[in-house]
Amino acid sequence: MAAKKDEKEKINFALGRENYKLLAIGFVIIIIGFLLMLGGRSENPAEFSNDIFSFRRITLAPIVVLAGFAFEIWAIMKKPKEK
Repeated sequence: MAAKKDEKEKINFALGRENYKLLAIGFVIIIIGFLLMLGGRSENPAEFSNDIFSFRRITLAPIVVLAGFAFEIWAIMKKPKEK
């Protein structure tokens, strides 16, 4: 009798355990993209540094961030496995 009561009180989350793991992975991908954008600062504020226009900061980092957001959308939309 107690087992049936425990089943009724079980909390149902909107997403499954796998979805939350995938969301965490997507969040890490986004953070990596923002970390790739760091740098390019000049030592002297009066001098301009062309390092801010590197491939990593202008092309690669935004692609990684967008991929992370796309992964997040997929992780939310993925249907949880039923037990």
